[in-house]
Amino acid sequence: MIACALVMGLATSAAAAPAGDPIAGKSVFAKCAPCHSVIADQNRIGPTLSGIVGGKAGTVTNYAYSPALKASGIIWTMPELDAYLANPRARVPGTRMFFAGLSKAEDRANLIAYLAKPQ
Repeated sequence: MIACALVMGLATSAAAAPAGDPIAGKSVFAKCAPCHSVIADQNRIGPTLSGIVGGKAGTVTNYAYSPALKASGIIWTMPELDAYLANPRARVPGTRMFFAGLSKAEDRANLIAYLAKPQ
């Protein structure tokens, strides 16, 4: 009975989180591309986003992060990325990222899917 409830809970959780489409996410990334790259070691105004999924916030080499982001302790899991991309300044007050955020959950899910495996 407990095992069944756990399985049902996992199925519900998985269904609630949109999987995201990396191809559609590449189009969403066009909003990020003026400041960010997905190529390793290629920082722009913002740091490279290569390998960001699962990484620790504020740790890309040769990039000067805000003290707030460096001290955040965030690990860029999919839920953390979703929260940050929805409203960066609300998630990390003091961040230097001036982007207002992505209001559509579908855009955030697609972008995260793309960042997980850039194509």
